[in-house]
Amino acid sequence: MVSKNQIKLITSLQQKKYRIANKLFIAEGVKGIQELLDSNFELEHLYTTENDFAEVSPNYKTIISESDLKKITALATANSCLAIFRMPADKPILETGLIMALDSIRDPGNLGTIVRLCDWFGIQQIICSKETVDIFNPKVVQATMGSIARVNVNYIDLSVFLKETKLPLFGTFMDGDNIYKTELSQEGIIIMGNEANGISSELEILISNRLAIPRFGNLQKTESLNVATATAIVLSEFRRE
Repeated sequence: MVSKNQIKLITSLQQKKYRIANKLFIAEGVKGIQELLDSNFELEHLYTTENDFAEVSPNYKTIISESDLKKITALATANSCLAIFRMPADKPILETGLIMALDSIRDPGNLGTIVRLCDWFGIQQIICSKETVDIFNPKVVQATMGSIARVNVNYIDLSVFLKETKLPLFGTFMDGDNIYKTELSQEGIIIMGNEANGISSELEILISNRLAIPRFGNLQKTESLNVATATAIVLSEFRRE
């Protein structure tokens, strides 16, 4: 059974200010929780409707009813389990290899998908503008499907960082060079912009390597690609031998 105080704490973690205040976040679903348990994330407590996760001590696990789970879930349709984890300490940004930079990504699903893509393509570092949606938003955590355990995410002043870095900067623009015909480096920062407005003008002036994903449709009327879809194409090209 879940107490009223536990319900109050867990549901409060759907809001960023309470996640920050308590240094806690929630994850839902067997796969995502298992990925975090197998990583260095510290489990605060696990609530499950099944007698699963045998490796978790009974001191950190409570078997609850489906009706109780519905009271604490952040999802429209409750999964079978919910876990509270402690937020890890920030790790330093290592200016080596390829780094993903996100300029004001607002949609939780997009951010979660981009984290999964970075995990897939071996990009271990993401730097986000402070306007980007919180990585510990429950919908973001859910969309990462556990990849949050393997990709380091930092929130910084992107403008200051990009001005000071010695790594080459790559950005996607409608009028950029055809990405399929451009020689791409295996070191640099790949910048993806906001869903509606693209890369901000403040960052655009810093980018010397302008890339474009060409349109092949006969009518050429599609205005833009979803940012997560564009990220998949861009990362695939950077990783092409």
